[in-house]
Amino acid sequence: MLTLTSPVDTPLHRWPAGAKLAALCAVTVLLFALDAPLPLALCAGAAGLLHLAFGTAFAAHALRLLRPLWPFAAVIALWHLWRGEPQAGATILLRLFTAVACANLVTMTTRLSDMIATLERLAAPLSRLGLSRLGLSPRALSLAVALVIRFIPVLSRRIAQISEAIRARSARRPGHRVVLPATLAALDDAEQVAQALRARGGAG
Repeated sequence: MLTLTSPVDTPLHRWPAGAKLAALCAVTVLLFALDAPLPLALCAGAAGLLHLAFGTAFAAHALRLLRPLWPFAAVIALWHLWRGEPQAGATILLRLFTAVACANLVTMTTRLSDMIATLERLAAPLSRLGLSRLGLSPRALSLAVALVIRFIPVLSRRIAQISEAIRARSARRPGHRVVLPATLAALDDAEQVAQALRARGGAG
């Protein structure tokens, strides 16, 4: 469950995790500073070309990770079309897809252990504030953030698998029937991760 790093080797795999996270922050700030579709479309195109530079297999996997965004994209598009603001809708959608694609790029090229180590260093000042006595140790916080980052695409993929299984057994749309099995699957994954952490001495 924790191995979401792309098996396709790229030069980004050898970049330090801290440098990639810093670059992601800079790109995200840039995306929110832009407020017109054209410059955002150029950024989206640049992100797409960067993925394609590492091969079609890598780019195809990154494209699949964007599937969970389509329902939100449809709602945003319909809402802004109804309000007569297509340019505002295009701006939001381009910003959303580009930011998530860049975040996925970092996730796909960074090992979980490297991400945890980087986040732990960033959270180190908390130990000097005495927050570790409240359970907010740098190790626990970095592990929690890294697991959230890793769990999101895993849960999205699990929901897609459950939806396909329901469609194979019924002509009706999955709808709310996905909620219960997806919740149970998430709890099962969380329990497995907890057991693995306990077997390795915990997060402390």
